[in-house]
Amino acid sequence: MTQPNLRKPRPKLLRRVWNWFWSPIAVFSVGFTLLAGFLAGILFWGGFHWSMEMTNSEEFCTGCHTMETNLGEYRETVHYNNHSGVRAICSDCHVPKEWNHKVKAKVMAVKDIYHELVGTINTPEKYESHRLHMAAQTWKKMKQSDSRECRNCHNFDYMDFTIQETRAAKEHQRAIDNSMTCIDCHQGIAHRLPEGYLDEYKRVVEEVTMDMVSKPHKDAAISTKEILGYLSFKETPEG
Repeated sequence: MTQPNLRKPRPKLLRRVWNWFWSPIAVFSVGFTLLAGFLAGILFWGGFHWSMEMTNSEEFCTGCHTMETNLGEYRETVHYNNHSGVRAICSDCHVPKEWNHKVKAKVMAVKDIYHELVGTINTPEKYESHRLHMAAQTWKKMKQSDSRECRNCHNFDYMDFTIQETRAAKEHQRAIDNSMTCIDCHQGIAHRLPEGYLDEYKRVVEEVTMDMVSKPHKDAAISTKEILGYLSFKETPEG
């Protein structure tokens, strides 16, 4: 007795190609995974970079109600309007350019969203009561980084002291000679200084210097002496 032919008819060419394309054979699985991963990586990186740049915009930085005070003060400074037409926005001063420092700054900025939500500084009175603390945090960060964000635009090496005002040239040379940094003299360059800022900045200098000494820093002691002397000079009527 003959057995019936149980073999299925061979699929057409298109069907065979389609089945081959999706079949989990080893070579194709690796290739497909790599290709898919590469494309997904491009999409992720593009989206991540876009979000980083979007959160650097002035509109984003000042979108919160609590930033209106900062924005108003900034718009009255030379960083907003000046004779050269060059404007520094929030991220130019508060967000590092270097990748590792930028990501850290973005992570740390999450606390600003938290304080916006809980209303830590949502009234003028609350803002003023926290102004000194907020300023001190920024001064400390800038002191620790040698005013890194300032130096994205300003650099002693590129300054021509011969065309600067006499006092500016003298102070810049003194800063170079004594390992001082931008924030040592320019604490109120973009926002109004809080009451008692000199004493608070002295505390910041001493705190950062202790950190420097614990991780040996050759200019820490000399720099601190000069800075504290300069701050004391600013307290006098002549300063």
